[in-house]
Amino acid sequence: MSSVAKIVGATVVLLALSACVAGSAGSHHTAAGGDLAQLLLGFWHGVIAPVTLIVEVINRLAPRLLPWKMHLYEAAGTGVPYDVGFYFGMVGSPSIVWHRWSARRR
Repeated sequence: MSSVAKIVGATVVLLALSACVAGSAGSHHTAAGGDLAQLLLGFWHGVIAPVTLIVEVINRLAPRLLPWKMHLYEAAGTGVPYDVGFYFGMVGSPSIVWHRWSARRR
């Protein structure tokens, strides 16, 4: 894979991560939707939780270092579907990454 393709891929991933993080207007609007929307939103926030945790810690220790704010958990996601999706995302994403990484090393 060329370095240009890697840079483009990383940019797309970063834009996707920043587009619907917890606390954004889009995330707040989606959390007000139905149960399926809350489930998928919670799953997405669970998947990106390690990244948002790092950003939230950096924002807490150096408030003006990063130009954006993220939250680990959507305050408007008050339903059980959001919670279930969040926990499945938290548990599922590290195991998926670990499985792919360990399969590549074999």
